Amino acid sequence: MDIKTMPVGIIGANCYVLSKGEDALIIDPGGDAEQIIQYIEANKLRPLAILLTHAHYDHIGGVEEVRNKYQTNVYINEAEQSWLTDPMLNGSYKLVSGGITTSEAEIVLEEGELSIGPFNIHVLHTPGHSPGSVSFVFTDTKQAISGDALFRQGIGRTDLRGGDLATLEHSIRQKLYQLDDDYEVFPGHGPSTMIGFEKQYNPFFRE
Repeated sequence: MDIKTMPVGIIGANCYVLSKGEDALIIDPGGDAEQIIQYIEANKLRPLAILLTHAHYDHIGGVEEVRNKYQTNVYINEAEQSWLTDPMLNGSYKLVSGGITTSEAEIVLEEGELSIGPFNIHVLHTPGHSPGSVSFVFTDTKQAISGDALFRQGIGRTDLRGGDLATLEHSIRQKLYQLDDDYEVFPGHGPSTMIGFEKQYNPFFRE
């Protein structure tokens, strides 16, 4: 599986384009939709779905344009379905006139196994940064996309709506840190890291 990392939007959130052959998944198209589309077109990819780790504005800004271009479904945890249409909830109400919104997602994500085309995904509910935060785990390649739960030597903010430090600690220790040490983690911001490295060196939560 090829993973293309594209920092997009006003604060450079990571959008990921995952591909197997011509089939692709788009994770967190947070802005700069034209850049995402250009990459997909240049590589002759066929997007099968848009997956959202959570619904903060910096992760959803390009959803509508990309969805309309490829007529594909959007997936999100039910706890943040309403955030997509509400600038107060997704945090964009102070940033731009009218805020950042998109239509509701077509499909609600639940913790467990999810198959989309050739992609087999284990969905983990990893709240704490936000109530509906999820991580996408690919056991066949030992890779995980953690959204804003776990960063390289960092963790997501917990001072935003629905955030909670104790909940985030539980998500990291009981969900993400249960993965093998050689899993590569692709976060919502910044460079990738390894589970084993974070267990040893993350200053917030170490094993």
